[in-house]
Amino acid sequence: MFPRSILYIFTSLLSPILTTFEIPSIKGNHSLLSSHSLTSYFLVSTMATSNQPATIFLFLFFFQFLKGSYSTTFSIVNKCSYTVWPGILTGSGTQPPSTTGFALAPGDSNTIAIPAAWSGRIWGRTLCSQDSTTGKFSCITADCSSSTVECAGSGATPPATLAEFTLNGAGGLDFFDVSLVDGYNLPMLVEPQGGTGAGNCAATGCAVDLNAGCPSELRVVNGGNGGESVACKSACEAFGDPKYCCSGAYATPDTCKPSSYSQFFKNACPRAYSYAYDDGTSTFTCSSADYIITFCPSPSPSSIKSGNEKYPMAVDVSIGHMDGSPNNIMAVVVASILSPFWIW
Repeated sequence: MFPRSILYIFTSLLSPILTTFEIPSIKGNHSLLSSHSLTSYFLVSTMATSNQPATIFLFLFFFQFLKGSYSTTFSIVNKCSYTVWPGILTGSGTQPPSTTGFALAPGDSNTIAIPAAWSGRIWGRTLCSQDSTTGKFSCITADCSSSTVECAGSGATPPATLAEFTLNGAGGLDFFDVSLVDGYNLPMLVEPQGGTGAGNCAATGCAVDLNAGCPSELRVVNGGNGGESVACKSACEAFGDPKYCCSGAYATPDTCKPSSYSQFFKNACPRAYSYAYDDGTSTFTCSSADYIITFCPSPSPSSIKSGNEKYPMAVDVSIGHMDGSPNNIMAVVVASILSPFWIW
């Protein structure tokens, strides 16, 4: 992985070459380096006209590694009528993105470059404030207990609607889901953009506001806001019973079954995880996709149900990380193929 400073140095060195071949300046924006059309154009042009083979090699070398370092973008959009503070938690062993938390006013969005082979969670915090005396930042729902806007390695305090990702997992696929296993605090939709996935590369989430209809025994009430229900606990969190938590004697798919409480979430949001072993209708896969993550999306049948009104097909959820990046392997292959044409 390359630090951002090296990226800027490389793009600065490369910009005169791009100008020579009438390619628009990248102006320090490394997201444009992910364009396949840019690579193809540059490669063809240099192969046809360049007497600088070392430049070609360096371009290919750095392009593949930089592309492999930041291969996906997450566009996080707030369509709620209130401010949402997204939180981001990175799984162990993977490189974190440049931010772990920020504010999104109503109607705002933020696009983040995500490292290759990233795994982690994204959620929305609500009803947040900063103590005027201590400076401590906290949220009534989905707080990450970091005392700052950045979550800095801390996860969401349940209940929280979670978007979960493993990028470049088994078979080079992205695995993603929206989970209500830890409860619910706001509507969320994940939409892949430009990817493929054998019929399972589709939007998922929960576009319905469940707080008002939450069973009374699961409700989280904001006492300072007229007793309004602001989140909905899972039965596991509310009661701690192993049969709801899929733990102890209930720690297998055969023994842990849906409950009336998990069915409340499932009936409203058929594509979202409702309990721990809800894999078959709740895990989705894509290849080479970017993702739009929207808080408070407009409810839409296409975003809630599958296109044929049936539950989506189950996928292999035995996800793991690949040790080698396909982009880095490609760099070696391309260099081997082109080496006879380079005169040093």
